Amino acid sequence: MAADRWSKELPIAITVCDTEGIIIEMNDRSIETFIKDGGAALMGSNVLDCHPEPSRTQLRNMLEHATPNIYTIEKNGKKKLICQAPWKQNGVYSGFVELSIDLPDQLSHFVRDP
Repeated sequence: MAADRWSKELPIAITVCDTEGIIIEMNDRSIETFIKDGGAALMGSNVLDCHPEPSRTQLRNMLEHATPNIYTIEKNGKKKLICQAPWKQNGVYSGFVELSIDLPDQLSHFVRDP
């Protein structure tokens, strides 16, 4: 990623893959998050190879059908929101972006209906 990109130092892990699942971009937080799996060396590898079943099959279906997946996890006592969403370039489906956001223990929720 270019050093002047707004997402480089954003405190959210951003991982981007193409339509085949090849990791094409990782910001600093993503590299740090996946350091035990190879960190920046993961760029150029397939995201499918990083996941066991049944996640691999789910990811394969998401890549094929461009469907999003949003969920929360808890790992090592930390809660995270995971948002995997298709991205487009000039209107053409181009792959997936995964955002991994650390959540505080207490998270406010506001209903903004009129």
